[in-house]
Amino acid sequence: MDQTPRPPVGGITVVEHADRTTAQLWGEIDEAVRHEAEQALSRTVDRALPVVLDAGEVTFIDSTGVAFLIQFCTLGREEGLSVTLADPPPAVSEVLDLLGLRRLFDPEDGD
Repeated sequence: MDQTPRPPVGGITVVEHADRTTAQLWGEIDEAVRHEAEQALSRTVDRALPVVLDAGEVTFIDSTGVAFLIQFCTLGREEGLSVTLADPPPAVSEVLDLLGLRRLFDPEDGD
């Protein structure tokens, strides 16, 4: 039996800019990226700058991923940060629309 670890099928990369922090989400945002999501959340909120959740490369999101987005938005707002969801593909926007959650995120202004 092959014990070679499988490459990740999704992930989150935090990019620090001078005026904001971007969390780039890609692939499948589900239970497999939970630890990565917690680290990204902590790192992003600690910077105390506006947050952009770049969802442009997300191919799938489940309830764990949606919970992560809600947590990101809620914690960011509690810390007084603007949290924006940028470029959500249908895989994300349809789920958020279905759940009535799109209103949680500030509109992206094209930065």
